[in-house]
Amino acid sequence: MIRVLVADDEAMIRAGVRAVLTTDPGIEVVAEAGDGHDAVELARRHRPAVAVLDIRMPRMNGLEAATEIRSAVPETGVIMLTTFGEDDYILQALGGGAAGFLIKSGEPEELITGVRAVAEGAAYLSPKVAARVVAHLAATGAGTLAGRRSAARDRVGTLTARERDVLAFLGSGLSNGQIARRLHVVEGTVKAHVSSILARLGVDNRAAAAVVAHEAGIVPPTPPQQ
Repeated sequence: MIRVLVADDEAMIRAGVRAVLTTDPGIEVVAEAGDGHDAVELARRHRPAVAVLDIRMPRMNGLEAATEIRSAVPETGVIMLTTFGEDDYILQALGGGAAGFLIKSGEPEELITGVRAVAEGAAYLSPKVAARVVAHLAATGAGTLAGRRSAARDRVGTLTARERDVLAFLGSGLSNGQIARRLHVVEGTVKAHVSSILARLGVDNRAAAAVVAHEAGIVPPTPPQQ
């Protein structure tokens, strides 16, 4: 059973997230919070597998709460819920160790897919979020969109063929175990590939590597079925 904490200052959003998640018999919402401070306290108490956090909350915003939760309960993966216009926050969250990013107006199936992926140690970026991050990086002086894509392809070009395969699956939101099954190798081999990929790409976490995968255009348009 995947235990989940949901935090959003809008009761209707919390109810909607809970309703979607509880359609999956393998997911249990164990706590809800209306602000970031309570989210941290509830994460300490319940130690959920995944915390789904709104970015903008009173007392302590989602970014601050994510940092506190990752420090206090490192086994808890964090998914950020975003709306349009919060791209700067998404970039901050990427650097802060968040493993998943979903748009509130996205498809319900994406929420379940994202929670399951992060619970299994993967990184999950909604395709819409990934597209926005890539475009936002280009629009804020980090290079033109075409230039960033070309640079990403060059970075990916330094990887071995097997590492590129692993990166593409990682960008699709698959865990090490899922990647191992698809490539018919042991999970330890995939873990070693992921460590090498992060080092070669010069990124700190799987979510940041997933952004590079999307920039380079190696992620399938539709994520593989979980």
